[in-house]
Amino acid sequence: MTGDPADAQAHPHPDALGALMAAAQAGDGAAYRDVLGQSTRLLRRAFGVRAPWLTAEDIEDLVQETLLSLHRARASYDPARPFIPWLMAIARHRLADHLRREGRRHHGARAHAVHDETFAPAAAKDHADGVLDTLALQDAMRTLPQGQREAVRLLRLRQLPLAEAARACGAKPTALKVALHRAAHRLRAAIGGGQ
Repeated sequence: MTGDPADAQAHPHPDALGALMAAAQAGDGAAYRDVLGQSTRLLRRAFGVRAPWLTAEDIEDLVQETLLSLHRARASYDPARPFIPWLMAIARHRLADHLRREGRRHHGARAHAVHDETFAPAAAKDHADGVLDTLALQDAMRTLPQGQREAVRLLRLRQLPLAEAARACGAKPTALKVALHRAAHRLRAAIGGGQ
């Protein structure tokens, strides 16, 4: 480190970003703008290094997608955990999504491995992966028809007995079971690629 302010911006101290994110969670708008600005620089560099085949436009799209995911998941960030591994886990998932989209678009013409971060503690990755799984489930739930969404909400999230859930939504128990089965199939396809 040279002590140069530009170098400090390019390589922020991990604890400083975690502290800024904690302040942002407490409602400090300036701290949140700082987190987003520093995260933008980190993400551009990370995507450029990890995926050198990407165009500048692809990198900017991935940075924006990652920042949106960060924004949606900001309340789940645990200030007791390191910020950068949490951010990089989100970025890793956005890059994987991008590669899946590209693979579908080009029918698998080029495949690239996505490697785990070498510096991220397993606990931070597990936490970030859990957050991303939750976000993916929320996104997938929004795509379900109302009846299937209601079946998941009553039978899986609230864990009501079938008869009580059927009364609550005014459906027959068999129809509710069918809706739940279809919802589970659609959610598996949306989140796990049909696996």
